[in-house]
Amino acid sequence: MDSLPPLVMPNVELTKEDVTRYSRHLIIPEVGVAGQRRLASAKVLVIGAGGLGSPALLYLAAAGVGTLGIVEFDTVEGSNLQRQIIHGESDVGQPKATSAEDSIRRINSSVHVRLHQLRLDSDNAVDLFRQYDLIVDGTDNFATRYLVNDAAALAGKPYVYGSVYRFEGQVSVFWEGAPNGRGTTYRDVYPEAPPPGLVPSCAEGGVLGMLCATVGSIMVTEAVKLITGIGEPLLGRLMIYDALRMDFTTMTLRRAANRRPIDRLIDYEEFCGVVSGEARDAVAGSTVTPRELYDLLKAGEDIEVIDVREPAEWDIVHIAGATLIPKDLILSGEALSRLPEHKQIVLHCKTGARSAEVLAALKRAGFTNASHLQGGVIAWAKQVEPGLPVY
Repeated sequence: MDSLPPLVMPNVELTKEDVTRYSRHLIIPEVGVAGQRRLASAKVLVIGAGGLGSPALLYLAAAGVGTLGIVEFDTVEGSNLQRQIIHGESDVGQPKATSAEDSIRRINSSVHVRLHQLRLDSDNAVDLFRQYDLIVDGTDNFATRYLVNDAAALAGKPYVYGSVYRFEGQVSVFWEGAPNGRGTTYRDVYPEAPPPGLVPSCAEGGVLGMLCATVGSIMVTEAVKLITGIGEPLLGRLMIYDALRMDFTTMTLRRAANRRPIDRLIDYEEFCGVVSGEARDAVAGSTVTPRELYDLLKAGEDIEVIDVREPAEWDIVHIAGATLIPKDLILSGEALSRLPEHKQIVLHCKTGARSAEVLAALKRAGFTNASHLQGGVIAWAKQVEPGLPVY
């Protein structure tokens, strides 16, 4: 595949200080003065200042990208620090957007930082994307990935996609309107969202912290290539990185033959079915709060508390007296015989999504005395036992 035309015109002149600062770029023939001027003229929007957004923002700033937009509405938590290197201990409790801005300014004070402290949705995404040359997607859930994909297509913008889970990462360049019809999109890789609960999030399944640095730096490399028009971008290709095997595999992508043109944005939470309709129906009237469960247990009620998380999560924190039966063992039917049929059952997971799916399965199997814990063990730790660790 040949290089694409540069995405950005070299409108900004370099100062004497810029020449010194970016000299290691300038002496690379493929980048040179023109390439660095393109970087200085570029406007890049990064979705998320988390695991992937952290290294992406730091390296984009160090590379001299002129304008960096950050979409982020969350606050820094202690569990972020294992991988979100743009934040430090003193930032815990602060907005991620402002924490990221502070780090960027320490690296490169000449970068213009624009904060978008909002939740990206179907009402604001397209207009926001139109303000930038390129989108870098560091999101961690299917609903937002489909939103970014569709909004980028409608705005006519390319975007660099990245994802991480446990020891594996993925990177690609998606661009519906790429020159010569060469563009593919996220929907060519994932035409339909996976069923709810099939693919755990990083919050549920974990991620090796330094994997984010590897994948994030590859994403920035692709962004720089697009901006300057050098090299062969991952357009029409999906790179898969296996950190345990230290192996990089690249797959060729093809536009799905039956994919319909992207002409509007939809309700992405509903499309992805973050929690299935059956699970929503199951929890209606069959949910207990942490305080209610505590009071029932304290009163001596005969309740079987079933933890449907994985053993590694149990080792971190669990409710005293609970029994661990991982979700998949229940959904497969293998562990149904371990559940009491004539006793009240309260299911729980980390935050409630998995236990809702298990509750739906138990109701299908005829368990009439089952319910689930609202907010899971995290809510229990915050509302009932503040001394318990959270993750």
